[in-house]
Amino acid sequence: MTANDEPRVLARTGDGVGHLTLNRPRAINALDLGMIRDLADALNRWQDDTEVDLVLLDGAGERGLCAGGDVRGLAEQIRGGRPEATAEFFRAEYALNARISEYRKPIVALADGVTMGGGIGLAGHATIRIVTERSQLAMPETRIGFTPDVGGTWLLAHAPGRLGEYLALTGAVIGGADAVYVGLADHVVPSDRLASLADALRTRADPATPTELVLLFDETPEQAPLERARSWIDDAFAADTVPDIIARLRAHGDAAAADAASTLEELSPTGLAVTLEAVRRARTLPDLRAVLAQEYGLVMWFAATQPDLVEGIRAQLIDKDRTPRWQPATFADLDPATVDQAFGFVPDQPLWADD
Repeated sequence: MTANDEPRVLARTGDGVGHLTLNRPRAINALDLGMIRDLADALNRWQDDTEVDLVLLDGAGERGLCAGGDVRGLAEQIRGGRPEATAEFFRAEYALNARISEYRKPIVALADGVTMGGGIGLAGHATIRIVTERSQLAMPETRIGFTPDVGGTWLLAHAPGRLGEYLALTGAVIGGADAVYVGLADHVVPSDRLASLADALRTRADPATPTELVLLFDETPEQAPLERARSWIDDAFAADTVPDIIARLRAHGDAAAADAASTLEELSPTGLAVTLEAVRRARTLPDLRAVLAQEYGLVMWFAATQPDLVEGIRAQLIDKDRTPRWQPATFADLDPATVDQAFGFVPDQPLWADD
């Protein structure tokens, strides 16, 4: 429960809409296992409910839809030697991501404000994904020595050019227009019109379909900032390895490219090497479920074998000294076999029951 004894997920129905609100505003609606289960339970109830025609997903408070998963809790589980708890969380979260993607009724997600990590796993797989001028989207997992998950590598693998590698490796935060351009969202709607849009979805006069209604509110700009940066991004992030990417970024002479190089030089070599391969392998996989299975193996490998994950969480979110001590600290010291070991890791528990 929240401080005011409200549930952390509000689920209600009316006028043909099942309305889900993440209700943990002080934590920017960060997901815990209970919230994931509550969301899944509501979707299960509404799947065959003839009184629910569509689902609306949003977040309480003014700061954002969802800041991600509970990574502090993840660090505690790893330190406490509780791999079964880690597996339980990711299995439930990934099942929810797949459920959203495959849901038979339209899911309209309002990714207003901060929508990162686990928030992308909710909104990014919805039927209609709406962002605003306040939206801040990212898959920032490499910042904590980790790798993008929740189907994020599936979404980024299908971004134009090499934007997927750029966003996955740097963890860059993008706005609404860029989110539409790269394929993380479908429409930009001004934040002050979201309430009117929700009302329109409930009344559903002409035009009748959710997509047609959203188009009445759409104000997506003609060109996104990332579209203008494609020349240096596509060239640099097509390189075979992260050190080669950094070298190309340095050679470009562009300030933004230099900033990207500096960011990569500060991050975990292990996390970056695995993430680059994850995005590229995701392009070859047939569907979201296959990518989620790949991601599950990787996150359990990180949790079971890699000190960088706990160290990254400590440096960024617990002590906040922003000085992680990566192991290894450089690409020169990274064992060439590490990436193959990561993708060859078999978790004790499979992701899907029929695996």
